[in-house]
Amino acid sequence: MNVVKRMLEGIPVPRMVRVNQTFNTEKISDVAGKLKAELNKPEIVEKICPGKRIAIGVGSRGLCNIDLLVRETVAFLKEHGAIPFIVPAMGSHGGATAEGQAEILANLGVTEATVGCPIVSSMDVVQIGKIANGLPVYMDKHAIEEADGIIYIARIKPHTAFRNKSESGLVKMITIGLGKHKGASTCHSYGYGSMGENLLQMAEVALKNSPILFAVGTVENAYDEIMHITVVPAEKIIEEDQRLLPVAKANIPRILFDQIDVLIVDRIGKEMSGEGMDPNVTGRYASPYASGGLQVKQIAVLDLTEKSHGNASGMGTADYITRRLFEKINFEAVYANLITAVLPSAAKTPIVLDSDYDVFRAAIRTSEVPDWEKVRLVRISDTMNLKTIMISESMVAEARQNPNLTILTDPFELQFDVNGNLIDAEGYC
Repeated sequence: MNVVKRMLEGIPVPRMVRVNQTFNTEKISDVAGKLKAELNKPEIVEKICPGKRIAIGVGSRGLCNIDLLVRETVAFLKEHGAIPFIVPAMGSHGGATAEGQAEILANLGVTEATVGCPIVSSMDVVQIGKIANGLPVYMDKHAIEEADGIIYIARIKPHTAFRNKSESGLVKMITIGLGKHKGASTCHSYGYGSMGENLLQMAEVALKNSPILFAVGTVENAYDEIMHITVVPAEKIIEEDQRLLPVAKANIPRILFDQIDVLIVDRIGKEMSGEGMDPNVTGRYASPYASGGLQVKQIAVLDLTEKSHGNASGMGTADYITRRLFEKINFEAVYANLITAVLPSAAKTPIVLDSDYDVFRAAIRTSEVPDWEKVRLVRISDTMNLKTIMISESMVAEARQNPNLTILTDPFELQFDVNGNLIDAEGYC
């Protein structure tokens, strides 16, 4: 037995209870119908000219119904005589390669066959201006040189590394998404302290110097469902982005406790958050320019999603990971992403342990709890799906006092296999 396993001997893993969390359930039941209605507003229709080529920027964030949103937008453009094509709008994601970005879109269900128009994936950009401090503004070369107009699809949500009037949404998609790797790198180059202002200035330059026609924006509720769709003309994009950000912030998923000792996250992934696990949920930020949310002493992560293609960005905000996760990491993809994002701390490798059981016990051992039997431990599948979570038995009395929490089970022991890995690791909710 190695020294670490000896150190973890005798540390109990608490009995757990499944709990339902209740959030605002507002959602759009007919997403396609609502999007069609928005697209057919007079101020949008008048921007489409028959025979014109239109570039559609599509990102990597795993928006709810992204394939449907793209498909309906393509159909709308075709109905009005336009000739659409898609350009990946995801900064440095996909390993900052054209092939990687096309693969990400395919994994999101966005291919030429599924949405009905070509995908032109390239990392080439052209400079279209600069902002007051001298930073250049870039945009996808094919969108600028081969299209008569540009539109894009984005979700409005809080950013994971800074706070401002516009954060992650319509403004950011212009400068970092459509700006490709070079645009993302440039925008991040001065760090997150000035990121919010730089984003806004760059968006203003891009809106002035490129043929952006309109944007499709969504806001999702805490259940990863679309609760708001807007199609906004170019001249109102910034205003609409800032109007919807507070709505998005009020409806992000969260853990309905203020303080816990240990947070176990079953999986992280780029489709969950740009940082793998959303710090707005975990309360653990890689940037000093964002804060708020849960107070937690130790965070452990068990696995990495396949859709991340080895990009374990955000693992640096955890304290422990499993060897299973570590062996899936594509460090080149992680480093390309986080050097571009000027967020190296999010790429740091946590302590790597052989099994889920070891990770649980190590996190408990270092949680500074006098009585390990009373550890306040929460287990979640990921930071996007928080309807059902697990809490340790010591938290049940507090949970009973919260009307937005419903206890689903009696306390039960977590089951580990002979290798120390959770038997219920897939789909425990």
